[in-house]
Amino acid sequence: MRILATRIELERHCGWSRARLEAHQRRSSERLRRFAYRRSRFYRKFHAGMERRPFAELPILTKARMMENFDDLVTDRRIRLAEIEEFLHLAGAPLFRNRYLVLATSGSTGLRGIFVFDEGEWIRALASITRPMGWAGVAQNPLRPHRMAMVASTVPWHYSARVSQSLSTPLIPALRLDATEPLETIVRRLNDWQPQILAAYPSLLRQLADEQLAGRLQIALRNVATSAEVLSDETRRRVSLAWGVHVYDTYGATEYAPIAAECAYHRRHLVEDAALIEIVDDRGRPVAPGESGERVLLTVFDRFTQPLIRYEISDMVRPLEGACECGRPFRIIEGIDGRVEDVLYFPARDGSPDRVGVHPNVFHEVFETVPASGWQVLQDGETLRVALAGLSPEVSCERLETTLRRRLEGQAIVVPQLSVERVPALQRGPTGKAPLVSKIQR
Repeated sequence: MRILATRIELERHCGWSRARLEAHQRRSSERLRRFAYRRSRFYRKFHAGMERRPFAELPILTKARMMENFDDLVTDRRIRLAEIEEFLHLAGAPLFRNRYLVLATSGSTGLRGIFVFDEGEWIRALASITRPMGWAGVAQNPLRPHRMAMVASTVPWHYSARVSQSLSTPLIPALRLDATEPLETIVRRLNDWQPQILAAYPSLLRQLADEQLAGRLQIALRNVATSAEVLSDETRRRVSLAWGVHVYDTYGATEYAPIAAECAYHRRHLVEDAALIEIVDDRGRPVAPGESGERVLLTVFDRFTQPLIRYEISDMVRPLEGACECGRPFRIIEGIDGRVEDVLYFPARDGSPDRVGVHPNVFHEVFETVPASGWQVLQDGETLRVALAGLSPEVSCERLETTLRRRLEGQAIVVPQLSVERVPALQRGPTGKAPLVSKIQR
């Protein structure tokens, strides 16, 4: 009931004017800032001499800096990172110090992050993450509830697992599946369960759509939702072919979710009433509508245990001009192009010392329409390997390799040694995500 009441409160903000929303953002960010200066030793040092400076002039907080100063950043002196690390290895311990819920990121960008919520903060986080369901038109009838299935992580410290566990109720029959299970197992269990609503990572959703089209998966879906990975147009198309429905994509992070969600007009809105969201370039400057930013900075208003002020997420996002017909005051973004870490760098063809970046869109353009269930790029030094799962037998890897080589030759780089190979399955991390780009660190 507390989650429902909080969600209703948040949804009232959708009727605000843009001016009222911005006034709310100013008050909320300043309140958080004052609290952090009183209770966090880290922020007193990090913002020393800048306490009265405009908000946009404050330094950017990276995950690395947060983790290095974790004990000083949190506002409860009893919270210690070393003890949390021990706690995460305990089986069956629901709350740290019987008070705090602890989440950890999978470290897909090279560094794991740990995030702590007290009860009120977690209630608000749960209320926020349920908002996209309403925006997508999913309304549950308590007398005839829809059967739901979520295929994501079941690792206890992962965000999706804890959300699913916290929202579990006898009133909403739900099946939770581990994304790391074999595809055949997931298909069999979905066939047995017959869900009407499905939530899954985009890489897995694409495979499930292909299974439905092939007749091995036989479920009738009314709503499909996805998050946690980049959702491509090709995956949207395959879902539409398989079930005749639109995929509702939620963009979020363990640090704050949802960052953006789709409305009934299929536009992604930044969820700006619970956080100040800045889209900036590589120097921290705001980008103009239509331009792609290199970072997203989050200031989460109601996170007082572990304040996040101008916290950096390395996602490449494009804001758009104008308002949406739905009437919400929140800004629109065109899409999420991946993470800065997904950009691959190679020696410049002209011999200059600076390495040249290759945007992941180059690979999307080559492989998204290939008849395969998924693809991944692996960079090992100057060697590049593309793995294709479920590739149709009539498709030539050699031809795809030639196409990719030509595209890379247009990138002003020294083209690396590369190969395109068939694989039985995509490589997935411990939480079940299948990263599009992996780099071997030596």
